[in-house]
Amino acid sequence: MSIQLLQQELVAYAHEIGIDKIGFTTAASFPDLKTRLYTQQKLGFASGFEESDIELRTTPIKLLPNATSIIAIAVAYPSKMKERVVGKKGARRGIFCRASWGIDYHTALRERLAKLEVWLKEKVPEVDILSMVDTGALVDRAVAERAGIGWSGKNCSIITHEFGSYVYLGELVTNIPFVPDEPIEEACGDCTLCLDVCPTGALVNPGQLDAQRCIAFLTQTKGVMPMEFRKHIGNRLYGCDTCQTVCPKNKGKVNWMHEEFTPDPELAKPLLEPLLHMTNREFKDKFGHVSGSWRGKKPIQRNALIALANFKEESAVPAIIDVLHNDPRPEIRATAAYALGEIPNDKVALQNALLKEQEDMVLHEIKLALGEEL
Repeated sequence: MSIQLLQQELVAYAHEIGIDKIGFTTAASFPDLKTRLYTQQKLGFASGFEESDIELRTTPIKLLPNATSIIAIAVAYPSKMKERVVGKKGARRGIFCRASWGIDYHTALRERLAKLEVWLKEKVPEVDILSMVDTGALVDRAVAERAGIGWSGKNCSIITHEFGSYVYLGELVTNIPFVPDEPIEEACGDCTLCLDVCPTGALVNPGQLDAQRCIAFLTQTKGVMPMEFRKHIGNRLYGCDTCQTVCPKNKGKVNWMHEEFTPDPELAKPLLEPLLHMTNREFKDKFGHVSGSWRGKKPIQRNALIALANFKEESAVPAIIDVLHNDPRPEIRATAAYALGEIPNDKVALQNALLKEQEDMVLHEIKLALGEEL
């Protein structure tokens, strides 16, 4: 079978198994990306979640020595819920970003890539393959851009004409010399909406992100949230969609195509107060299948406290006091102290906690909440 025919049949099969876009590029290195990554590293803009070895991230043959091609895939996910729930006073809700709606996309894409691997091995038994989704060494967006999946937007997302930027990405490195696709021409034009509305100014330039200021990153950290970002968190529990929701290229892109990504509103926008005392088992049982659970319950509970503070939700004060006095984790107690300082109450609980608390970070937040430390 010729390479061209194999490629045509592979594209057809990919669509059969729920892959919405597929593209091909060479396994050549990514020199421009390498320069940008070293710059990001030098500026301190990296998140720390990425592969630390930039050579591995930009040189496919370091991952598969006989690689000649990379197959890029994209699977669309929904931007709207079919059923909505609305929070209200006394029953405030947080929100997970759209990329955490439905089943964990790592699972969904790995299943699709595994099917592509099986198909290719049946057609070409001697094939070598290495597949990855998000947590692999290669930069998914760079591969997708070069393979013609979409263009790299000013918000650092891959934007497709068909589905906007609401797509999950993955790739498969192989020694089969497929015919590369042409990259798509950048179509952001003069628009700078994503840069203009980024709550923390994390988009420092078109296509340049300071991850340390990005709300999507900040919601995944486990320590005490820096003070300057707390108001900007709003009611976000995991991730941030602002730079996507304002993008004109996403207008009308609903993407209700894959049942596995259909969100359960009670999981996508859960009640905040019940999260505060959720056990590890309860958290895993309820949220373990969504991508937003990967860092465990601590960041989610911390963010829930900040959200209740931003709502100034007085009905949650007793639950927050219980967290301040009884939670074993100092980061969570510190955030509870902050929340009590933001929500109208008599501050007696803060004063009592001040007498028994021994952790400096918690004492600092208690004093701030009481107005004793500036």
